[in-house]
Amino acid sequence: MIPENKNKDSDITGRKNNECSGLILINTGSGKGKTTAAIGCALRSAGHKQKVLILQYIKGTMNTGELKSINQLKPYVEIFQLGKGFIKYKEGLPFVTEEDKKDAKMAYEITINKIKDSSYDLIILDEIINMLNFGLISFEEVKKIIFCRPEGSSVILTGSNAPMELIELADTVTEMKEVKHAFHKGINAKKGIEF
Repeated sequence: MIPENKNKDSDITGRKNNECSGLILINTGSGKGKTTAAIGCALRSAGHKQKVLILQYIKGTMNTGELKSINQLKPYVEIFQLGKGFIKYKEGLPFVTEEDKKDAKMAYEITINKIKDSSYDLIILDEIINMLNFGLISFEEVKKIIFCRPEGSSVILTGSNAPMELIELADTVTEMKEVKHAFHKGINAKKGIEF
């Protein structure tokens, strides 16, 4: 459960709540729809002719529906898949390889270079919370990414189980909760719904 912000006048960054600046948003939780909601914001931003950057970690080079659609939204929306694929599990626990760590370091460097000194209105860091949870990126590195963005640009971070220290940095946090999922009935991921 995500706690309520008790201080209504300012946030943990010291920024006054009425300042016109970019927002920090988090889509987290065990339910589906975290990426879908972020992509919806990208679509909305593109409709206003705002520039959007989407960086996808972990998902790899899957030829997803969002990738195909977003390519039609150029020049307003750019998407880059930085991961090599999903993290494998061994005996119920994430099994992070040296190659995963190397890929994560490269993804971090690409992220910093793409964001700083850019003119994006919205930056989506898809699955970066999972990178943090798997130990592939540190909280300090995530903070650096968040705060190196151009003034006035908003950032959306997605992934399950956002840690409280990250939630405290955010302006808006949405928790997707799984109530029921077709996967539990043996139904595989469906094109157009999950990818």
